[in-house]
Amino acid sequence: MNGCRSSVLVAGVLALAGSAGPAQAQLARTWVSSLGNDANDCNRLTPCRTFQRAHDNTYGGGEMVVLDPAGYGAVTITKSISIINDGVGEAGVLVSGDGTGITINAGTSDRVSLRGLTVKGIAFGDSNGIRFNSGASLSIENCAIRNNTGDGIQMLGNLPQGTKTTLTLSNTFVADNGGNGIYIQPTGTGRLSVFLKHVEIYSNAAHGFAMALLADVPGVILAMAVESVSANNGLAGFVTSNAGVNNNLADLRIIRSVAVRNGSYGAQGDGPSARIFHSENLMLQNGIADWTGVAFTYGDNVVGIGVAQHTDKQ
Repeated sequence: MNGCRSSVLVAGVLALAGSAGPAQAQLARTWVSSLGNDANDCNRLTPCRTFQRAHDNTYGGGEMVVLDPAGYGAVTITKSISIINDGVGEAGVLVSGDGTGITINAGTSDRVSLRGLTVKGIAFGDSNGIRFNSGASLSIENCAIRNNTGDGIQMLGNLPQGTKTTLTLSNTFVADNGGNGIYIQPTGTGRLSVFLKHVEIYSNAAHGFAMALLADVPGVILAMAVESVSANNGLAGFVTSNAGVNNNLADLRIIRSVAVRNGSYGAQGDGPSARIFHSENLMLQNGIADWTGVAFTYGDNVVGIGVAQHTDKQ
C-alpha cells in the first residue's frame, strides 16, 4: 500500500513539473543571433534565430537583445517588451507581400520599446513597416523604416475611453514608402500623445507626417515635432485633419523643424478644429503653400510663398 502511495506521489510531482515547464522556460532577457536556432531557449549562450521566437520566450516587461547583424523576421508584439540593438550592425526585418514588419497588439497597460532596428519593404504587395494597434506606449529610437509599399509607421488602433497612449520617435529615418511616412488615425475616445524629435521623413509618396480624427470620433491627438525634417514628400510635409465633430481635438505643434519641397503644403491644417502651432521653423519651396488652415505662429519662422497664400494667425 505504501508503495502505491509513493508511486502516486511521484507521478503527481512529475505532472506538476511537466505543467510548470513552459512558464519556467521564459526568460527576463533573451538574445537573437545570426547563428542562433529557434529550437534554443534564447539564453545568452544558446540564442534564438528570430524576433518572434525570442518574443514568445520572454517574460512581459523583459527585453530582447541583438548579438550580431542579421535579418530577424517579422514580429507581432503582445506584451510589454524592448527589442534592443545597441550598435552591433543592422538588425533587419524585411517585409514582403501583404505584410507588416512589426505589429504591436499589446495590452492597455503595456509599454513597448524598439531601438536600433531596420524595417524595409521589398517592393511588392501592400507592405507596412510598423503598425501600432494597441498598448500604453510605443517608443521608436535610432530606427530606419523605408521602402514599404504602404505606410512607414501607422497608428490606427482604438483608444479606449479614459486611456492615455503615447507614441514617441527619436533619431529615426522614415523614407521612400509608397504611402505616408507616418500616419496617425486612431478610433475611440481616449487621448493620444505623439512626440517626434530628430525624425527625418523623406520622399514618401503621400504625406510625410499625417494625423487625423474621423468625423464621428470624439478623441484627442496632441502631437509635437521638434528639430525634425519632412521633405520631398508627394503631398504635405506635416498635416493634421479634424472634422470638428463631438468636440474632438487634433493639435500639432512644430518647433525648430524643416518642411521643404513637398508636393503640396509644408504644414496643412485640414478642418475647422485642426490647429497647427509654429515656432522657429523653415518652410520653403513647397508645392502649394508653406502652411494653411488654423495656424498660429510666434513670428519667428522663415517661410516662402507657394502658389497659394498661407494663412498666418498670431
